[in-house]
Amino acid sequence: MRRLFDFLIAATGIMLLSPVLLLLALLVSVDSKGGFLFRQWRVGKGGKDFLLLKFRTMYRHPAGNRQITVSNKDPLITSMGVFLRRYKLDELPQLFNVLKGDMSMVGPRPEVRKYVDLYTVHQRQILKIKPGITDIASLIFDNESRMLEKVADPETFYIKRIMPLKIRFNKVYMLNISLRKYFSIIGWSLLRVSHITVARLRKSEMLCREWLYNRSI
Repeated sequence: MRRLFDFLIAATGIMLLSPVLLLLALLVSVDSKGGFLFRQWRVGKGGKDFLLLKFRTMYRHPAGNRQITVSNKDPLITSMGVFLRRYKLDELPQLFNVLKGDMSMVGPRPEVRKYVDLYTVHQRQILKIKPGITDIASLIFDNESRMLEKVADPETFYIKRIMPLKIRFNKVYMLNISLRKYFSIIGWSLLRVSHITVARLRKSEMLCREWLYNRSI
């Protein structure tokens, strides 16, 4: 059922957003040299590599593509890239990854091989399901770049502190997969992208929890 919904949502999204996709591709190309697409090998279900697609948000760098950027103030991020990242529009080409079957709408965000090679045996269990465009960890760590901006060694902090927590949250989702959670995560992700303020969103979450608590007693 999830594969059916993945296909329908991705196909519908591509058809409805095709004018937006074409416009963004043009703006990225005009804004800086290097083409409009960013392609990177990521690790998918079963540990198999696939090419993840994004709109390019950074200048081409002779040292290769950096794995972690700590904020939108990074000098390698283009002016168009700041806009795309703010509203998560750089992720839209991944609808084609979902349509192809490499990804799901909801699932653990796919990592590069460099980080997956650091997984423990237990952590590698999340490779049993398809990676996704959004997941519960993305909602919880929506301020990840700001966190990394404040530490001396962002990559080590990500590997030691953030990555293990993300994997734990995704293992909880993996062990309790349901269509209700699937659509709930998509819904909350759309609210985040719409930039409903964190304060209002947290208030709504607290009201929901209070309602659930009152219903259970």
